[in-house]
Amino acid sequence: MNLDRLEAIVGEENLNKIRKLKILIIGLGGVGGYAIESLVRCGVENITLVDGDTIKPSNINRQIIATSRNNNRYKTREWKKRIKRINRNAIVNIINTYITDDNFELLFGEQYDYIIDACDTTKVKVRLVKECHDRNIKLVSSMGTANKLDATKLVITTLDKTETDPLAKKVRHELSDYKEYMKDVVVVTSTENAINSSLLGSTAFVPGVAGLLITNYIIKDVTNM
Repeated sequence: MNLDRLEAIVGEENLNKIRKLKILIIGLGGVGGYAIESLVRCGVENITLVDGDTIKPSNINRQIIATSRNNNRYKTREWKKRIKRINRNAIVNIINTYITDDNFELLFGEQYDYIIDACDTTKVKVRLVKECHDRNIKLVSSMGTANKLDATKLVITTLDKTETDPLAKKVRHELSDYKEYMKDVVVVTSTENAINSSLLGSTAFVPGVAGLLITNYIIKDVTNM
């Protein structure tokens, strides 16, 4: 995979650091998908994908993996094919299931440099905060992007500093006995007030930008740039 244009910015040493990263991504929807796409195109060669969902027609407006031709196929398997087409040297592991308390240990069969939480389940998010803290694994967690229309209101911050995000509020509440953890949890969140809707509305660009911001954070963190 030719990464000359990236190397021109970050240098050979940093590019090698990026290539050697081991990253696990939970949730392959709008946010997770754009994080995967951009991480792979930045040279990350060892990636584990976690999701039990299949592609649905309603995914097409916001999920980069979804097309009119792969309906009902598993997201993990479709992503593995796409990643290998981008970089044939990539090592892609898949955990093709929904994560619950009963199978949570599936996430820690290997040691990862970063875990990206792009799932929708509050309970899983909360346990990830605790487990990653205890295991000293860097976690980047996506908060809510549904019913948001202004991608410029997305920011990378820490969980303790979130204010207008309903999902972040739920996570903070569940972690009320672990307040010291919150200042160490990196999140992407929106400062925009949610648009009232009877359906969880979503665009291509708000979750997409959230995923790109996650990659932006990881690359800057690894390179110290």
